[in-house]
Amino acid sequence: MREPSQPPAATPRLDDYWMPFTANRQFKANPRLLESAAGLYYRSVDGRQILDGCAGLWCCNAGHGRREISEAVARQVATLDYAPSFQMGHPLPFELAERLAAIAPPGLNKLFFTNSGSESADTALKIALAYQRAIGQGTRTRLIGRELGYHGVGFGGLSVGGMLGNRRAFSANLLPGVDHLPHTLDLERNAFSKGLPAFGAEKADELERLVALHGAENIAAVMVEPMSGSAGVILPPVGYLQRLREITRKHSILLIFDEVITGFGRIGEAFAAQRWGVVPDILTSAKGLTNGAVPMGAVFVDEALFDAFMGGPDGIELFHGYTYSGHPLACAAALAALDIYQGENLFQRAIALEDYWCDALLGLRDLPHVVDIRCVGLVGAVQLAADPAGAGRRGQRVFEQCFRDGALVRCTGDTLALSPPLIIEREQIDRLLEILAGALRQLA
Repeated sequence: MREPSQPPAATPRLDDYWMPFTANRQFKANPRLLESAAGLYYRSVDGRQILDGCAGLWCCNAGHGRREISEAVARQVATLDYAPSFQMGHPLPFELAERLAAIAPPGLNKLFFTNSGSESADTALKIALAYQRAIGQGTRTRLIGRELGYHGVGFGGLSVGGMLGNRRAFSANLLPGVDHLPHTLDLERNAFSKGLPAFGAEKADELERLVALHGAENIAAVMVEPMSGSAGVILPPVGYLQRLREITRKHSILLIFDEVITGFGRIGEAFAAQRWGVVPDILTSAKGLTNGAVPMGAVFVDEALFDAFMGGPDGIELFHGYTYSGHPLACAAALAALDIYQGENLFQRAIALEDYWCDALLGLRDLPHVVDIRCVGLVGAVQLAADPAGAGRRGQRVFEQCFRDGALVRCTGDTLALSPPLIIEREQIDRLLEILAGALRQLA
């Protein structure tokens, strides 16, 4: 595995950058800066090697520094740096859409390109609402999300999302007519499950109560993550997604899967919809689409929904889009990433390593303060008991100690989330969890 070897870079001025989802004052007092990356490793500005246990931010599934991607982007920027996507086009998004349709769940063969997971979420919601109007179901305006769901930071995604910290400051300005299903985290019945938890499929039946309350004729869509990643790797109980699909189909409600995290091999297969055998009407993606090299997202839409828009009068069918939809550089990166994923069979990699990964993770269950471990594919979470001094403090300390010891893990409250690049080998799994275990013991 290649490792970065460049010399350390000088530390820049930190005052002027307002960092996202970051405690800015604490970070700038003790910054953690990365200056290069290759394979499974980052290198910090002080020259230390950091094992990437997060695939960047759930996105670098094929590892870092892939020359196939950087060379494709370099060729593209020298050939066509930008082309307008409104009433104009260039060949690459058409080629990419065809490639993506070929790996998508059955029927999801129409692609709308965005620039992020947040944009993909809001695009999916707008398509769902516009579709209901296009087929004469204009009363279907209500949207249903789920507690602890994360669908980005646009107002649509925030509204159907269910993470309190993201919503609190904007609560008076979120979309009206939104309900939430209960989350599926159940430590009492499902703690330390290997793979999908056994209990909780009945929580999908809450959708029937919402239908009885509002009337199916007023509900446009249900949006859920197959696996709630940002809330701490909350897995669907066995049969839960199937039950959601049954209820939505019964009442002609659209089902939207947010696969921004689970897409492109994270839990095995190209998408969770395929791994778990449930096909939604709309599927959102981003992150791994370009292996994190260039911002890009894609919304997969069922052909029947697309056809409903194409049956109207000539003219613009959907008044929605972005300046950078189908950007040439993003398309070049995505096409190169797809070549890597398919050429190296990375969509099956998480399945091949799943048993080893989960057994190794579950081996941490007796360490101090561990209250649950969740794992599937090549993603996992170690949930800690909250420190009496305040929720999230223990998780933050473990995250910081892991970084000092040479590993990047993701801290979400008191849960440590892990999602290493799919190219990881067993010895790197052992090393990653050795560092995490050492931090847990040291901070006990």
